[in-house]
Amino acid sequence: MEEIVKELRRNSQKAQHYFAKELAYTLGPVELKNLLDEGGVVLIDVRAPEDFEISHIPGALSVPKDEITNNFDKLSKDKTNVVYCYNQQCHLGAHAALMIAQYDYPVMLLEGGFKTWSEDFGFETV
Repeated sequence: MEEIVKELRRNSQKAQHYFAKELAYTLGPVELKNLLDEGGVVLIDVRAPEDFEISHIPGALSVPKDEITNNFDKLSKDKTNVVYCYNQQCHLGAHAALMIAQYDYPVMLLEGGFKTWSEDFGFETV
């Protein structure tokens, strides 16, 4: 296993491919803030509704992961749909982003989720 990892690390072509994909489909809180200020995204919070009610990123829509396919009317084909969940270990956002992409909508995932946003910018309470 270790030899395979070493071989991959020496392969700059594969590294370029990996990091290009990561940059294309994920963003951090500062990049998200800039896009929100420009109005270029639809922000989707896929956490439980009760957690959204306590606090959320300003401008976010509450669409729990299990309700994504019933709420495509809230998404956009013209803007990038940015999804977030609880934290870096939470995969609700990745699952929701996959579903959104399968329906041919542009989508990105906020790395670190709500936790990272709130550490950088605080949070909005309702």
